Amino acid sequence: MEESNNYGHQHPLLLILNQEQLIDYQSGLTDCSRCGEKVSAPCFCCAEHCGFYLHKVCAEAPLELNHPFHPHHPLLLLQEPPSSYTRCVCNFCHKTCEKFIYHCSCKLDFHIKCALFTFNVAENNLKELEHVALQHPLISTENGDEKLVGSYKERKNTGCAFALFRLFGFFPTKLKDAAKCFGCWEPLVKYTHFSPDCGFNLHEKCTKLPFKLNHVCHRKHPLALQFNSEQSSCKICGETRGKGLGFIYGCSPYKFAAHIECVSAALDLVVEDKRHEHPFSLFPRGSLFICDACGIEGSYASYICCTCNIMVHKRCTSVPRIIKSKWHDHRLFHKYFLYIEDFRVLNCIMCNDEVSTDHGSYYCSECDVIFHVKCAMEYKNSYEIVENEDEESPDVSSITKVLEWNDAGEATVIEHIMHIHHLTLSDRVGEYDKKCCDGCLLPISASFYYCTQCNFFLHKVCVELPKVKHVWYHHCQSPLVLTSNEVFECYACDYWSNAFAYKCEECKKRTCLRCIIALTPGAHTCVGHKHPVFLYTEYTGRCVACGLEFDGLLRCKDCDFFLDHKCFSLPITSQHKSDEHLLSLTYHDDNSYSESYFCDICEERQDPNLWFYHCATCDTSAHVNCVIDEQRFFKLGSIIEGRKDIHEHPVTIVKKIYYYPNCSYCDKPCLDLALECTECNFIIHNECPP
Repeated sequence: MEESNNYGHQHPLLLILNQEQLIDYQSGLTDCSRCGEKVSAPCFCCAEHCGFYLHKVCAEAPLELNHPFHPHHPLLLLQEPPSSYTRCVCNFCHKTCEKFIYHCSCKLDFHIKCALFTFNVAENNLKELEHVALQHPLISTENGDEKLVGSYKERKNTGCAFALFRLFGFFPTKLKDAAKCFGCWEPLVKYTHFSPDCGFNLHEKCTKLPFKLNHVCHRKHPLALQFNSEQSSCKICGETRGKGLGFIYGCSPYKFAAHIECVSAALDLVVEDKRHEHPFSLFPRGSLFICDACGIEGSYASYICCTCNIMVHKRCTSVPRIIKSKWHDHRLFHKYFLYIEDFRVLNCIMCNDEVSTDHGSYYCSECDVIFHVKCAMEYKNSYEIVENEDEESPDVSSITKVLEWNDAGEATVIEHIMHIHHLTLSDRVGEYDKKCCDGCLLPISASFYYCTQCNFFLHKVCVELPKVKHVWYHHCQSPLVLTSNEVFECYACDYWSNAFAYKCEECKKRTCLRCIIALTPGAHTCVGHKHPVFLYTEYTGRCVACGLEFDGLLRCKDCDFFLDHKCFSLPITSQHKSDEHLLSLTYHDDNSYSESYFCDICEERQDPNLWFYHCATCDTSAHVNCVIDEQRFFKLGSIIEGRKDIHEHPVTIVKKIYYYPNCSYCDKPCLDLALECTECNFIIHNECPP
């Protein structure tokens, strides 16, 4: 132990050279005052025992670091992140940077230890790793080493995990990235440098990478090892990888970047895959090309099939020929080119941008639907590869039998699996203006089917929905099955209902038809707007109807119009006990009805720029949420059978108005919606059943 300068501290500092001295000197666990990590020897400590500790490497860190992996600008040591930052994250380890960081004006930020550690890697000076035992834990994303995961949780990694689908999401987790090398962002397999103290996870091979090398794909200059500061895609494989910057080999003048493993691995001269009938041959020329399999630009290392006259990325030599996607009800087929006249619309059903038929795409052979290859295969758990081409496509029809057709090819009389009688096609909306569709419980509009023997109606679009459906926002792998005559809370909109629903047999959650239709990709006709709207799952905006911000909206391509899926499905007319007439949905551009801007139900102020319900006869208006409560989508008088968990007899959905009997379950008055047995003295709140 020896005395040293104070490195800006008000008291003298003592240099502690080994861990035993440190344990004897300190009273408990303490952190380094610069890097914030747990202090370890060699370090400096305050001679006056005021709790100030400083790693020796942090104390001696230079104010300006010329890092070999970032040669164009120096890294400057700052006491705290720039004031313009809301949050600063280390680009190497993804931990939050709170103080004493190395910063570059091109938005590179590193902890002291991370900057010096990578500097030592670049200089082949691996003293930083002397205290880290070389381990062989077979750490991988498959077996999830407990020590690694525990350390990861302690470090509170705040790096951006992949953007979730906001609604119900696909779920790549941060813990998967914990088991990856910080250098190449590949899984930690074989021998690995792993330090729970410093948080460094690094392949042994990544500590011994040559600083410069020559490569056949870029003969003009040697490639230098550097940080992927611009998050460039690899010129060899075409992919952008990893949540952090990682290491790449690059040539800055030519903006060439390549992954470590792509540069290190020998390029296959010939690639054969059963999904293509001919072998692909390597064409290693440094020229740009458009991949005939996916339509995305490639360069430097392409593979060609001379028989088919196509050029593709290496990864696209094995593109699946047939997939089942959660985004569409039918199987999708891959083609290298399509005839443009076969498609009425050439927009990708997922991103809504145009698909070029000159290059590869996925299409549905049964309907007018097309996908970019990148969109169809972006999320691995959103599709399945069909290996057996002779496998039968699942039956997606919801109509069991068509009895009559008209001259236009429409089914005019049908049998439907959810009703015992025949249904007849009609467009006489005026005769049934107070009726609702039994499938979605929205008012009857446009073409619909009705039963001539009982009070049953179905929109044409609800009739045409399939019996079995995969949906992109549901995380279970099993498909959803069409059901009816059940009381449920919709998984997507939280409204209670007893209409038709799609039920997951795995998790038992149900989604109403209104949300199924609204969240189906493609063009939608929207009330209150003259243009079609399209579903954008990753777009953030403000809903014009309710004024709330949403991630994932129905959006108009031509103007600034956004709707969330719940507002898209609002009924155009609705009844409320405060008014004897039907209330009509009214839009923000027609707000002269409500000059006072007060809701006649809750008597609170209305925003004149948002949608509301209005009665033209009484000149009253109300908030949407005051009219549409969570029990709006119930059909009164419906009989629920087979619910032995509620009652031994069938129960009827009722709404008590003149008298309020006590609930048989909680003994409180049934003031609103309830389930009642007509055979015995039994009534229960809708919320009370198990």
